[in-house]
Amino acid sequence: MTNPGAAGQGAAGERLDPRLHAFRPDLADAALQSRVEAGRFVEPVPARIATGTASVREQPRTDARQATELLFGEAVEVFERGDGWAWVRNRTDGYVGYLRETALGLPAAEPTHRVAALRSYLFDGPDLKLAPRDLLHLTSPVAVAETREDGWSRLADTPEGPGGYVWTRHLAPLQATAHDWIATARRFLGAPYAWGGRSSIGLDCSALVQLALARAGMAVPRDSDMQAAGLGEAVEGGIEAARPGDVLCWPGHVAFLVGGARILHANGFHMAVAEEKLADFRARTLEKVGDVKAVRRPVA
Repeated sequence: MTNPGAAGQGAAGERLDPRLHAFRPDLADAALQSRVEAGRFVEPVPARIATGTASVREQPRTDARQATELLFGEAVEVFERGDGWAWVRNRTDGYVGYLRETALGLPAAEPTHRVAALRSYLFDGPDLKLAPRDLLHLTSPVAVAETREDGWSRLADTPEGPGGYVWTRHLAPLQATAHDWIATARRFLGAPYAWGGRSSIGLDCSALVQLALARAGMAVPRDSDMQAAGLGEAVEGGIEAARPGDVLCWPGHVAFLVGGARILHANGFHMAVAEEKLADFRARTLEKVGDVKAVRRPVA
């Protein structure tokens, strides 16, 4: 996914990406005070995502396009609240946008674990027969207060109430990694394509790359153009020098190269995460988007 928006003009002619910098003519992040012009500047207020997922929109409207999606437990900085919306920045990848205020919670205990399953239910008690409270997703950070002998982990209470229970086998310690990112990406096979999505319920090409590499311990930019410019190391020699595990970058699209000259990607042709021959993808898209423009090698 590439969603560049309109780059903003800084006070000294600097071009700032509004996806990563919170500024508007009327309001801006206090950290940008010497870089942009705005009616007023504010210090962000910390918060966290308190729902399984939270849709981030380009504008504070329900009909606005989804820019990205935030996951339960992710820390955010809030610049403005009003009319049921909040203007926030995700501390995971720096992305800025608007979400419904109901998705926000107050800061709570520091995370100790991450969800290691593609998705896992959050329950009010240690009983799989209870109605689930919410659905958590791969890489979501959680604070475990107690690991029980019955297979459940009790999450730390939050300012909003009891933390709930998650199946322990669906969690991994915060610093634990799964270094085979292709194996992680393959777990998403068949997941539907969703512009701006970041979970197995629906995700886009750059989210698949971001999540698979996050599970391997790497912080990766959100959008495809950002990944093409700054993910890992640039591979000199282009596609001919690429090897399995590398990220192939086209204008507006990214894919993992896997063995057998195949790629693994979330895409709009299959409307799903799919694995296919690189030659088939190139034949289908060469005229419209051109060939591979960059090859990036993830570095743990």
